[in-house]
Amino acid sequence: MEDIRWKQRFDNYRKAFLQLTEFIEKGSLNKFEVQGLIQCFEYTFELGWKTVKDYLEQEGFDVKTPRSAIQTAFQVQLISDGHTWIDMLEKRNLMAHTYNEKYAEQAEQLIRKKYYFVLKELYSKLEAEQ
Repeated sequence: MEDIRWKQRFDNYRKAFLQLTEFIEKGSLNKFEVQGLIQCFEYTFELGWKTVKDYLEQEGFDVKTPRSAIQTAFQVQLISDGHTWIDMLEKRNLMAHTYNEKYAEQAEQLIRKKYYFVLKELYSKLEAEQ
């Protein structure tokens, strides 16, 4: 049952990640699209760490929080950039202020230049585990 749980969660992660990819590939975004990109990133990240948690639990690890899921995933080399994952976790608060264009612009740059690539790495690793 546990094995199925992470695969079901991964299926949702896949859909969210592919949506995020569409935003990234679109290039220049208007301010409403930027808000959409940020929201899409938020739920992709959320599904990402929860998929990691389910996967790790199936592997016998006891993970309760996003931070412990990220740390354990780094230790078992499921992710290679633990610092960026922790940064994503901490920057979620910044993302809540997307009504402020300065914050929205900062968030967009972080997603494009940094966060998208670690989410993509997780996607590729888990896709290979299917």
